[in-house]
Amino acid sequence: MPLPDNGAAWPPRSVAPLYADIRLDDAWYSGDRKKLADVYRHAPQHRHDGRRRLWGRHRQPGRREQRLHIPLAGEIAQTSADLLFADTPIITASDAATQERLDALLDAGGIPELLLTAAETAAALSGVFLRVTWDRDAAPDRPLLTVVHPDQAVPEWTFGITTAVTFWRALPSTTSTVWRHLERHERGAILHGLYEGTAENLGRRVPLTEHPSTAPLAESLGPEGDAIDTGIDMLTSVYVPNIAPNRRHRGAPWGRSDLQGVHDLFDSLDETWSSWMRDIRLARSRIIVPDGYLRDQGPGRGAAFDEDREIWQSLAIPPTEQGGITLSQFSIRVEEHRATADAIVRQATTAAGYSPASVGLDGDGAAVTATEIAARDHRSMVTRGKKARYWRRAIGEILHVLLAVDRVQFGSRVTPARPTVDIGDGVAEDPGSTAQTLALLTQAQAVSTDTKVRLVHPDWDDTAVTAEVDRILTETGAAVPDPMQAGALD
Repeated sequence: MPLPDNGAAWPPRSVAPLYADIRLDDAWYSGDRKKLADVYRHAPQHRHDGRRRLWGRHRQPGRREQRLHIPLAGEIAQTSADLLFADTPIITASDAATQERLDALLDAGGIPELLLTAAETAAALSGVFLRVTWDRDAAPDRPLLTVVHPDQAVPEWTFGITTAVTFWRALPSTTSTVWRHLERHERGAILHGLYEGTAENLGRRVPLTEHPSTAPLAESLGPEGDAIDTGIDMLTSVYVPNIAPNRRHRGAPWGRSDLQGVHDLFDSLDETWSSWMRDIRLARSRIIVPDGYLRDQGPGRGAAFDEDREIWQSLAIPPTEQGGITLSQFSIRVEEHRATADAIVRQATTAAGYSPASVGLDGDGAAVTATEIAARDHRSMVTRGKKARYWRRAIGEILHVLLAVDRVQFGSRVTPARPTVDIGDGVAEDPGSTAQTLALLTQAQAVSTDTKVRLVHPDWDDTAVTAEVDRILTETGAAVPDPMQAGALD
């Protein structure tokens, strides 16, 4: 299919409801108070309990902002990414030459760090797109793997399978005209188009040379047209849903944000902390004195009370008519606010699919074993396992595309193949616990030296494991010479 026709609504009606959800999730994820206030000017301003949302209330002009924001949404998204990719996934290819080239591409492209960033974005915005492209000026010897946010993409699905996707971006403009660059990925081809329109309309398509941001692209395309032949019969993009299904958009393959359905709790948490800080402001000690205690500072300078003055001359103030100095200081409801905030955080993190301990609750700072961590963070580990399935498939698929593009466009001699992706279990085993387990297995004669080495060093390959086993057997005197070798039994 070609690029959109002139005058098409943008964003398309098929994705407009999802874009609206992403805009709300993005405001909470950003941690920006101004962004929250702006988004709730158009979003529903009342919670399900009927109360007006904290960020839906209009601030009086000239009054200092008293609302406080706690960035729990960003912390939840970061927790999701840390659980998935804090440890670099192990990516292996069956062929040695392919493995060597793949390692070079992973390192040069900073792909482990890119996955960590993509996972956090996906947790907040419902998913991300991984895209393979190339720019010979930026990287003359390799293709590039990039991340595109879901509100910058219009995918097309058939039975849940992505058949094409159109990425778009708004370009800089000095007028009211909205310039958009559309990049459509199909099997075997990438199409580019430049449109001149308005905020809600794509407008008319113009040559790529009409805007300085796309002019270099027009030169690389040449006079043939607006399509680039990728040279491979594969789609150069893959969608990674955060987790499924999307409860607000049933039937669509869109992923679900970790923040979906938790906005009211985020708003209540901000309201609780704002109330707590209000108590602190009101509880500041104040001194109330009669007018007679004030001393004139001179013409135009007003009057002031000197609280450090030790001797006061006699003042004509009736002592029975509240004429003395009065101290005013309100109590701070610390425990009430803390208990309320903790309860909201627990409910919000649980609704997002994580254990409260994953965001810092229920921990006393003491060292714990991997088994204790797994038990304490059971809900988080279950959520992590679900997400890992989506990521494992998507990473393997897009790296296969990366190797194929590398061969066709950059002359790599390796055979493209889909690599194996191991994201791990997310919990680093405590060395003491591992040693105790191995000691018990050894005592029961239920484990070999090879297995013990692999348990201690799960990231080692077969060659390294074999070498380590030989050293251990030699040092312990358990090495048995091969009787088939000449002189072995002399």
